[in-house]
Amino acid sequence: MHEPLQGLPGERGGCMAQTIESTTRTTAQPVPSVAERPEPGRDHRGTIERLRLALGRASADRDARRRYRAIGAGILASDGLALLGALSLTHVLRFGLRPPGAGQALLAIVGLPIWIVIFRSVHLHAPHRLAPPEEFRRAIAASSMGMLIVLLTGSWSRLETPGRWIAVAWALALLFELVGRWGWRRFTGRLRADGRLAVRTLIVGTNDEAIRIARDLGRPGLGFSPIGHVAESLPAEVTGDLPVVGTVERLRAAIREQQAECVFVAATGLGLPSMRTVARDARYEGVELLVSSRLPEMIPTRLTVLPVGQDLALSLRMVELSRGQAILKRAFDLVVASVGLILVMPLWAVIAAAIRLDSPGPVLYRQERLGRAGEPFRMYKFRTMCVGAEELKEELGDSNRADGPLFKVPDDPRVTRAGRWLRRRSLDELPQLLNVVRGEMSLVGPRPPLREEVDQYEDWHLGRLDVAPGMTGLWQVSGRSDLTFDEYVRLDLFYIENWSLAYDLYVLAKTIPAVVSGRGSY
Repeated sequence: MHEPLQGLPGERGGCMAQTIESTTRTTAQPVPSVAERPEPGRDHRGTIERLRLALGRASADRDARRRYRAIGAGILASDGLALLGALSLTHVLRFGLRPPGAGQALLAIVGLPIWIVIFRSVHLHAPHRLAPPEEFRRAIAASSMGMLIVLLTGSWSRLETPGRWIAVAWALALLFELVGRWGWRRFTGRLRADGRLAVRTLIVGTNDEAIRIARDLGRPGLGFSPIGHVAESLPAEVTGDLPVVGTVERLRAAIREQQAECVFVAATGLGLPSMRTVARDARYEGVELLVSSRLPEMIPTRLTVLPVGQDLALSLRMVELSRGQAILKRAFDLVVASVGLILVMPLWAVIAAAIRLDSPGPVLYRQERLGRAGEPFRMYKFRTMCVGAEELKEELGDSNRADGPLFKVPDDPRVTRAGRWLRRRSLDELPQLLNVVRGEMSLVGPRPPLREEVDQYEDWHLGRLDVAPGMTGLWQVSGRSDLTFDEYVRLDLFYIENWSLAYDLYVLAKTIPAVVSGRGSY
């Protein structure tokens, strides 16, 4: 779903940022100091003009911001349609094509604005400010709360709904919500890629961090268009490609002259007095303000802003599965894997027949992998290569296209015809449901490595063995074999550091389109 105006997960390469919302309250405007107040008997016109200039706000309505507002309105409209569609389909499933009664019509009329208000209150109308996993989590929470309130409204109108139909309505509303938001993500992604949602951004600072931020924000698809640096003072030089267009003292003039929509501060490049000036001027000009945090990638729910003296500190909540969370994750794995095994049994029979007809050898392939804490286990897969493929591996060494300890060969001659199709759709992984039921693997987690791969790991790579390996993971929904090994490990470590059941659901939901598209798999 990944991406990101906010430099988030799931989306690689962005830096964590703290967003300070701009406000338009006139009560927040500064009072002129004693030195600025006119003396009795003096001409006040010059002072009044200076005050108007100082307190006046930029009036230009930037194209990117206007488009974001239009997208936000469209998203809220699709939120409402998701509810109406869920209630309508539930009615059809329950009563057929019979027209809805007065109570059901009242439920939709009263429930629709409540539903939209709930989604707007958790900022789901502005997904460019949210990482995809966070949007996914909030959509689930808002749908659950919204459906509860809507059904309470139905109870007030004496419209009785059995529990099973409540569950159907909730599931349909959530499904329509997620599909709609996936479509909006795709749409905004295209607009960012062609520059129509690229926010004109000033980078405050001229040090190495500021140069790195400018370079990162300049990558296509992130939603930024860096236009220059603002120095704390002059003279200032930068070794990057962007010019210095002003100083902190004249930030408001720089914002207006450059028609900036966003100010991104390199936190290590400014002192506290300058930071106060930047925050004030960005608020007066009505532009978005982002401040780098120098933190590793993580989901926003782990962060809390705390006042400490005159500063603000970011409190980082540690993530460690409690006993209850571990039981919940295991129960979720066991239930889903058991149901999955039952549902795919007919498909197993078809795959087994295709493998046996295509090439001689067993249907299942068993291979030793390392699980949590390096514990070895036998992992199951449908056989996709000819018998004796391991002995031919050394002959293909020059064809390896993976870096690090991985071994990946596009158009591997050892892969059978049936195996090539199975790999493209990841169907060869289905027998690992048995490993999940046995507790050797989880549905979501880092992929289990070979022992010879682990022998080549650097120390920081070993962190991916802290949890049970998974059938799918962040790397599969973020590029699969197109990633470098270090990117692969960073995604695994990000998942481990930010685990939640909602995050597992997000990865599972993202796995379906990734598998269907077959992107990066071979």
